[in-house]
Amino acid sequence: MAATSGSVRLQRCIVSPAGRHSASLIFLHGSGDSGQGLRTWIKQVLNQELTFQHIKIIYPTAPPRPYTPMKGGISSVWFDRLKISNDCPEHLESINVMCQVLTDLIDDEVKSGIKKNRILVGGFSMGGCMAMHLAYRNHQDVAGVFALSSFLNKTSAVYQAVRESDGVLPELFQCHGAADELVLHSWGEETNSMLKSLGVSTKFHSFPGVYHELSKPELEKLKSWILTKLPGEMERQSE
Repeated sequence: MAATSGSVRLQRCIVSPAGRHSASLIFLHGSGDSGQGLRTWIKQVLNQELTFQHIKIIYPTAPPRPYTPMKGGISSVWFDRLKISNDCPEHLESINVMCQVLTDLIDDEVKSGIKKNRILVGGFSMGGCMAMHLAYRNHQDVAGVFALSSFLNKTSAVYQAVRESDGVLPELFQCHGAADELVLHSWGEETNSMLKSLGVSTKFHSFPGVYHELSKPELEKLKSWILTKLPGEMERQSE
């Protein structure tokens, strides 16, 4: 049965800020993983928890669903797709349902007093793709978007939404391993250059010798970028 917004409340793993909560970060895992799995992986790569003084991190888990690249096997994936390739149509029905479900997460943060421009969304692999759909098609007023080892299909609905936008779009931060054999580095580059050509402010960082994985240099770069988009009280006062 297809999930619909309202019937699904995502499991979530939360890392609370060390101090006063004034911003939020939604970090989406890759296919077959979980929020807790992503949190643990990041901790292993960094040799410490990813934490901030003022930013709450939310690691949601995708609900299980049949996944075509696994011959219809059940997996915790954000959406379905015909294959892992950038030249096939998107499975928009499942993507759109998950955009609605993830909107509930954003709404929860807003209800708790966090402004939309103090919320970042992003993810690894499929999670990064999901984050781009969520932000550029549904929430163009978030603080920014990040996508690690991710790509959009050549005919993505994201490109159409960006073309039709007449407002300021959130900045995109991308990282990609040059040795990635699952999601090719060229797919990530193409996604970045396409969005840039449509007016999105973008950053793209390549990591030589890195496969389809998280790396310490990449996470350190991401952490610095997060703090530029969601500065703490002291930094905001000095701006």
